Amino acid sequence: MLVTIVSFFLLLIVLILAHELGHFITAKLSKVKVEEFGIFLPPRILSFKKGETIYSLNAIPLGGFNKLAGEEDPKAPGGLASKSIPTRLLVLSAGSFMNLILPLILLSVAYMIPHLEAIDNVMTGNGEVLVADVIANSPASQAGILANDIIMSINGEPIPNISALESIIEFNLDKEITISIKHSDNTTEDITLTPQSNAPATQGAMGVGITTVEKKSYSFWEAIPQGAISYWELILMYKDGIADMVRGTTPVEFTGPVGIAQMTGEIIRTGFANLLRFTAVISLNLGVVNIFPIPAMDGGRIVFVLIEWVRRGKRISPKTEGMVHTIGFILLMVAFVIISYHDILRLISGGSLL
Repeated sequence: MLVTIVSFFLLLIVLILAHELGHFITAKLSKVKVEEFGIFLPPRILSFKKGETIYSLNAIPLGGFNKLAGEEDPKAPGGLASKSIPTRLLVLSAGSFMNLILPLILLSVAYMIPHLEAIDNVMTGNGEVLVADVIANSPASQAGILANDIIMSINGEPIPNISALESIIEFNLDKEITISIKHSDNTTEDITLTPQSNAPATQGAMGVGITTVEKKSYSFWEAIPQGAISYWELILMYKDGIADMVRGTTPVEFTGPVGIAQMTGEIIRTGFANLLRFTAVISLNLGVVNIFPIPAMDGGRIVFVLIEWVRRGKRISPKTEGMVHTIGFILLMVAFVIISYHDILRLISGGSLL
């Protein structure tokens, strides 16, 4: 539990810092007064002031903020609204831009950390056999084998690749065998099961999907291109996922902080490199969602700037814009509560998001 909590807050802080630093740095460079730079949402836990800016750590872990002078009022000294349209667009979009850049860094670092990686020669290679998935109600499922377990040996014989595993299983169909496995938390366990000779073709004798992996790490110069390739693949997967939701072939699901914390706890058990990859996915999602034209979010504020540009400098009144963003913020908080309620129900029922 402690590892889950620490990992979750580490994930949040990395995402929030990246996003808010984007706004903060571009605001400072544009000579916009930053009244407060906050991690999490108020009430404050602690704070200090340096120059014109208050730096605060707050109690509610639902994001962060930069309180900029004159966000809607062009008459405020050093205010954001007093700056040119290109400057305001730069400051408002910088947070999402940072969230879109962060995955490249995280994925590259993940390659530098020792991690399990599938090897090409799964039949004769010398690595470890990883359980990729477990079929429900199969011998493996009933025996307690879990996804991401490593099959170390069967009946005392080491298992370096899939070929070795298949040979032993074939020789022991319908016989009880003892399997030594290493769980993702590095604990080991000996279990017994009986491979089925009459198992369904889609299940196999044990009921597991397996691959051969080995522990690898890359140098800085090797990791950067590997991270770039992984990031491109992630973008394509994200695009396909959005397209499937629009077509209705994939259900639309929302997950809040509670759900993300649950997934963090499940993922950290598989290694720190996988936590970095998960953080990269969340960062990409935040970068895209924050630019949507939703009131109170960056995209919603950008809409008002673009409307001003279309109207050749004629602004919507600060009072109206402020009211729209306030209503949007309230609706977002209501959505957070509803999503978190469903996340908690799933957590209590023992459901998983992975």
